[in-house]
Amino acid sequence: MTQTGRVVAAHGRHVMVLTPEGRRVLCHSRGKKNQAVVGDLVRWAITGDEGVLEAIEPRRNLFFRQDEWRTKSFAANLDRVLVLVAGEPMFSEESLTRALIAAGDVDVPALVVLNKADLPAVDAARAKLRPYLAMGIAVVEVSMRGAAQSAHDTLMPWLDGRTTLVLGPSGMGKSTLINLMVPQAAAQVGEISQALGSGRHTTTHTAWYAVPGASAGTALIDSPGFQAFGLHHIAPERLAALMPDLAPGVGHCRFHNCTHRQEPGCAVRDRVGTGEVSENRYRLYLALHEELSQPPRY
Repeated sequence: MTQTGRVVAAHGRHVMVLTPEGRRVLCHSRGKKNQAVVGDLVRWAITGDEGVLEAIEPRRNLFFRQDEWRTKSFAANLDRVLVLVAGEPMFSEESLTRALIAAGDVDVPALVVLNKADLPAVDAARAKLRPYLAMGIAVVEVSMRGAAQSAHDTLMPWLDGRTTLVLGPSGMGKSTLINLMVPQAAAQVGEISQALGSGRHTTTHTAWYAVPGASAGTALIDSPGFQAFGLHHIAPERLAALMPDLAPGVGHCRFHNCTHRQEPGCAVRDRVGTGEVSENRYRLYLALHEELSQPPRY
C-alpha cells in the first residue's frame, strides 16, 4: 500500500519524505526512473524501517541548470524564484541574468531581493537593477542584519502561500534569509544530515522548509551555492525571447531566423539603438548566445 508525501531533501538515491502528518521518512529510489528532487510529490511504500519510492506525481515545473558536462536539477513544483543580490560584495549582473532566464524558461515568476540596503553600496546596486525594474522584474529592498524584523515583514507577503526557490551566490545573505524566515532551519539540516548519513555535506544539497507563521503551503527551498549557472538546456534561438527587454523585438526582424547579432533589419538591435535595451544587457545576450551555440562536450 502506497502513501503520499513531499521530498524535502535528497542525497544520492536517498530522499527525505515529509508525510501529510508531519513525519519524516527516509526513502530510497528503485532506480533512475524514480530520481526525485526536492519539492516533488511522491508515492512511497514502507519497507522495514525505511521506505521506497514507487512513483513521482506529475510536476508543474522542474527548475534546473545545465553546463557543458552535466545537468543539475534544483527543485520541482515552484511558485516563485527569489534571487538574492547585494551591493557589498557587488552582485554579478551576468549571474542574475542567467537565473532570471532559467526562471522564465519554466514560466516561474521571479523576485529580486536587494539585501544590505543599509550599506553605502546600495546606490550602485540600485543603479544596476534599474533596467530590471523597467522590464517588469519585481525588486524588493531589505536589510536582514540591520533590520531583521522589518525584512521579515517585507518579505512575507511575497512568500505567503507559495513555494519559493532561493538562489544567490556566497556573500549575498542567503543563509541569513533562510534562518530569518525559518528559525529552525539549522536544526532541520542537522536532523536530515544525520538521517541521510551525509555528514556536513548535506548543506551542499537542496532542502525544503515550511515557513512558520505563514499560510499553509508556504515554503522556502534553499539551493546550493554556485559559481556559474549553466543554461545549455536552452537553445540559442530561444534566448532573446527569454530576456524581457529584448523579447518585444522577437518576430519582427526582416529575417525569420535572425540571430539578432549582425543581420540587417533586426528589430531586437533596433531596441538597443533607441535605448530600450541597455548596451550592457545586449552584450550579455551576445556572450550567452555564443556560449549556447557551442557544441556540448559530453
